[in-house]
Amino acid sequence: MIPVMRPFLGEEEALAAAEAVRSGWVAQGPRVREFEESFAASVGALHGVAVSSCTTGLHLAVHVLGIGPGDEVVVPSLSFIATANSVRYVGATPVFADIEAETGNLTAATVEPVLTDRTRAVMVVHQAGVPADVDAIKALCEPRGIAVIEDAACASGSTYKGKPVGAGALLAAWSFHPRKLLTTGEGGMVTTDDADWAVRLKRLREHGMSVSAADRHHGGSAVIEQYLETAFNYRMTDIQAAVGLVQLSRMDAVIARRRELAARYHELLDGIGVSAVTDPEYGTTNYQSFWIRLPEDGPDQLQVLSGLAERGVSARRGIMASHLEPAYDGHPSAPLPVTEVFTARTVILPLFHELTESEQDKVVSALADTLHTS
Repeated sequence: MIPVMRPFLGEEEALAAAEAVRSGWVAQGPRVREFEESFAASVGALHGVAVSSCTTGLHLAVHVLGIGPGDEVVVPSLSFIATANSVRYVGATPVFADIEAETGNLTAATVEPVLTDRTRAVMVVHQAGVPADVDAIKALCEPRGIAVIEDAACASGSTYKGKPVGAGALLAAWSFHPRKLLTTGEGGMVTTDDADWAVRLKRLREHGMSVSAADRHHGGSAVIEQYLETAFNYRMTDIQAAVGLVQLSRMDAVIARRRELAARYHELLDGIGVSAVTDPEYGTTNYQSFWIRLPEDGPDQLQVLSGLAERGVSARRGIMASHLEPAYDGHPSAPLPVTEVFTARTVILPLFHELTESEQDKVVSALADTLHTS
């Protein structure tokens, strides 16, 4: 069975993790700090704050903006459910907006109809690594005093208008889950150019302590910390950061390989009746996932997934629509026609660093057979 993805990890990551273990410092420490600085620099941000996941990063981003009960945050329904959940964590209301079919992302045109006088923020997702047109959404929101948060979970290495996605972001949250190009197993990051927010985010991830455990340990003098506000335990470990530093050093090669494989998919898929994810005119995708849109008159999503599995190919349904999940049953929502077609008529094909040409050939052959026999 060809898997839909496989993390690209090797001996160098194993040695880095082992070195962290042997150092005796395995909790949040010097490697986390180095990873924060290196990752922030790679995405064009001034500050990075390592956290336990992108979900906790999104929670902190909403929290640090002071958003709470009575406030609304616009989110795409077409996203992993953590996007909407992070708004619920602070007691605010997620408001679902539709997407454009070409990118799977929010646009200014889809956001504007759902803005109200209670809207405090818009959470823009760079879905599957495809950059969203953030400048257009900022132009809509900023004059109204609405913050724009970037959910860049999938977007490490993607570009927007010639710069890394996340450059200049008010607050951006990133994921290092194994399905992402850069993985630490679990883990995430918040990036920002605001020094005061970075300081507070670091405090919030560590129980609100006035001095971090690592700084107390290395300070050389007795320090009695204070707990300045009710906060959280959202820390990353030095073992994870050690792996992350190695992964970060591979990013250019990983992105080049994925784009090479994606280009070959586009060639192989030509003429079999599907359309596929590609670069928008204003940026480049890292192809974190390679999704295809099924023909309207062909087999449905489940039939295609089953047909591929029978032929030795593991695939996944298109990106979920949160408003259709039981957790959001009864949650008020405007009509989301593009979202509902997208989630029902897209399939994610295998794409990972070590995917071979013969495996790609098998994937496309299996897809063609399924489309024409189901």
